[in-house]
Amino acid sequence: MDPDPLALDRQVCFALAATSRSVIGLYRPVLEPLGLTHPQYLVMLALWERSPRTAKDIADALFLEPPTLTPLLKRLEAAGLVTRARNPGNERELRVELTEAGRALRSRAEAVPGRIVERLGVPIETLEQVRDSLTQLLSATVLAQAR
Repeated sequence: MDPDPLALDRQVCFALAATSRSVIGLYRPVLEPLGLTHPQYLVMLALWERSPRTAKDIADALFLEPPTLTPLLKRLEAAGLVTRARNPGNERELRVELTEAGRALRSRAEAVPGRIVERLGVPIETLEQVRDSLTQLLSATVLAQAR
């Protein structure tokens, strides 16, 4: 008998969604002392890579819609971690830049990946393989959506 193609445990979407929720749940107590939610952490990661950036650039890097990003940026600004300013040369462009406090938070955040690896209890090599496979899957979805 062939396996049921609609069985829940055969669905990539279910495995991704359930794993995503579970892994993000592990981040909550690690990020809480930093005053960040997981989505805010992702924004900060993008800005620690390069600051300043435009809001559009951040949204594109994180695969977020601008209406999803805007409240994250407002909360990070209210926390004193970023500044937001319109580009005088192009009023439609919002420039986001780390503050001194935002830059300083990076040193504390450097412990986050190690703490997550420790909490997961999975060898780093396995996690790197999973990340690479997920990155490949993400690229495939981008291509599929472009068709």
